[in-house]
Amino acid sequence: MDDGFRGLFLTNTLTRRKERFLPLDWRGTCHAVPEADRRVRMYVCGPTVYDFAHIGNARPVIVFDVLFRLLRHLYGADRVVYARNITDVDDKINARALRDHPELSLNEAIARVTEGTAAQFHKDVAALGTLPPTFEPRATSFVTPRADGLPDMVSMIETLIARGHAYVADGEVLFDVGSMPNYGALSHRKLEDQQAGARVAVEAHKRNPADFVLWKLSSTDEPGWDSPWGRGRPGWHIECSVMSEAYLGRTFDIHGGGLDLIFPHHENEIAQSCCAHGTQKMAEVWMHNGFVQVDGRKMSKSEGNFVTIADILETDKVGGRRWPGEAVRLLMLKTHYREPIDFTAARLDEAVRELDKWERLARQADARAADAPDEAFLAALCDDLAGSAAIARVHQLFDEGRAAEALASLALVGIDPVRESGVSEDVARRISERLECLKAKDFAEADRIRAELADEGILLKDGKDPETGERVTSWELKR
Repeated sequence: MDDGFRGLFLTNTLTRRKERFLPLDWRGTCHAVPEADRRVRMYVCGPTVYDFAHIGNARPVIVFDVLFRLLRHLYGADRVVYARNITDVDDKINARALRDHPELSLNEAIARVTEGTAAQFHKDVAALGTLPPTFEPRATSFVTPRADGLPDMVSMIETLIARGHAYVADGEVLFDVGSMPNYGALSHRKLEDQQAGARVAVEAHKRNPADFVLWKLSSTDEPGWDSPWGRGRPGWHIECSVMSEAYLGRTFDIHGGGLDLIFPHHENEIAQSCCAHGTQKMAEVWMHNGFVQVDGRKMSKSEGNFVTIADILETDKVGGRRWPGEAVRLLMLKTHYREPIDFTAARLDEAVRELDKWERLARQADARAADAPDEAFLAALCDDLAGSAAIARVHQLFDEGRAAEALASLALVGIDPVRESGVSEDVARRISERLECLKAKDFAEADRIRAELADEGILLKDGKDPETGERVTSWELKR
């Protein structure tokens, strides 16, 4: 339609309502943005690369990958810009570097930690079936003024000071929350009600206990950059304000992340961006996914139930076994993204059984994905990413013998239960060889071929042709 409406509704944390989504570039009667230049723009907070990503980190990665795919389907793949950052400057990174690499200089140790952890993150999220974002900026590339003219943190901090929203005290630059009348609108916290504790530090040099750091000085052995306030490093919140502006503009369509980021991180992003730019909003829609629990308990190292994505996909640390990434993805989709989710081995097993069933039905029907997803499936996704209803529709499609539409629908959310993997012709050849061996009563060779395929994760199922009575063999990939 001319106004860009595609029937998508999303729950906006800022308003606490489910609202019709209409991208900024499509708004207005005169369409100030030419049709060819219109884009949907989304930013999601990415990892701080000091440790391997855990299953709680996997949830926003999957949730917003599904939204990214849906937006690309509705508006066109070249019309959606998705930025997800990597935070590679942080005190937790410094501490990890000192702990793991005491033999190296701090800068060398930091590089070793961040490069290794970022590489593992990319490996993990690829195994979960996610598309790469359009842009993946690193915080360290946006600290000081850039040759390409993109925004930087030092310049934004200078602007905030000049506009009376920040001040220098005790070697730090702090944001003055009292200078923003509607501070707390996202989290619905009134400034006068905010007390010390829960990530709000009380320090004598602050005008208000809720004032937060924009810049802090670095010691000689800490990473740092030259600035008007001395050699130092940025606070956490300023990073996302700058990187989102760099690729999406001063105001954009969707900002996402976990529920735990609403306060203080996202609240402080809004404060910085709006006060620096003189805008009323940073993002039109704020979306937040719920927490992940493990076997009904909050995940933590002290509880002994801290589970990384790599633990699930690559090792046997969880219940003595490992699971495919698509099972993790399906499990996450079956619970609404805003609700808490209980992550258990039993639920992973259930997801594997569903995937196996869909694969069997698709192979029996010799189905390939249709050209477009099922309309009812699409309608469920467009209703605030109602994954449970969408997956229920997939089951219904398979039950009705509409495997091609079911596969097209699953493809939209990044799931391929058939997983061809380029082996079909080779498997068919070896199955044919085995059948010839059975006819020749060379059972040892036939068993060798079956065992060889089993080692590759390919299970053979023998049966009889209902018309000729001859032996036939089908196969499926073991998950």
